Amino acid sequence: MAKDTFLNRKTTLNLKGKLIDLERPAVMGILNVTPDSFYDSSRMSGKDAVLSQAEKFLEAGARFIDIGAYSSRPGAADVSLEEELSRIIPAVEAIHQHFPEAILSIDTFRAVVAKNSIEAGAHIINDISGGTLDEAMFQTVADLDVPYILMHMKGNPQNMHLDIAYDNLLLEVVDYFSKKVAQLRALGVKDIILDPGFGFAKKRHHSYELLNHMEDLKIFGLSMLAGVSRKSMIYQELGTTAADALNGTSVLNTIALLKGASILRVHDVKEAMECIKLVELTQRS
Repeated sequence: MAKDTFLNRKTTLNLKGKLIDLERPAVMGILNVTPDSFYDSSRMSGKDAVLSQAEKFLEAGARFIDIGAYSSRPGAADVSLEEELSRIIPAVEAIHQHFPEAILSIDTFRAVVAKNSIEAGAHIINDISGGTLDEAMFQTVADLDVPYILMHMKGNPQNMHLDIAYDNLLLEVVDYFSKKVAQLRALGVKDIILDPGFGFAKKRHHSYELLNHMEDLKIFGLSMLAGVSRKSMIYQELGTTAADALNGTSVLNTIALLKGASILRVHDVKEAMECIKLVELTQRS
């Protein structure tokens, strides 16, 4: 197993005793049980739709399925804890029952949702807020002893688009991760994945700057996740829509892989798997 050191990136995740190796990049399929996610084709409602999408992801090669019940698009409406739980727990239970081999990630910033989801069969917590929106999150992750995806963001989904000033974006992101990783390590959290947070409290040029310098985050010796799928950083620059942003997504996913991403979080699993295969072939030549 790879050691977690400054010079040797940690590539394994411990999922309830099962080791997952990320030496070869993996794909995480986005499954939203929300009515208002920015890309409408990612919205699933009802058990049959959830299971159908999960099966499609797994057959296409997804290593992970990321389930979200609270839209994090800029300006999204707040969702109560009760509503988030009522959406996400049935989805977790259904997928876990029908596809027990599926590795489920939970997209939430609430510790209670994280705890209940892991107990229902999920494996990973994906927190867009880096523990800032629920002070109990870090301790909960430590107690659950599960991998944690740590994302950079300022504010919350309702106001993050208002706080987008940076003196030095890369240094601020590095400082943010340094402090958060230290807090998590002090609590005993072993498996941490870094997500630069493309589009979260960032203008489009900020996201491209981060993508261009993503390899600089390798200083932490941790695996990295890239989530650019069909985002406005693509379709607004190209003058199109999220529905027509697959080609742009594949381009940026390819760049992210070349910059060191270990996980691609996407709406389109098949195409992301193709990116991984072609990048691998290039690097072997």
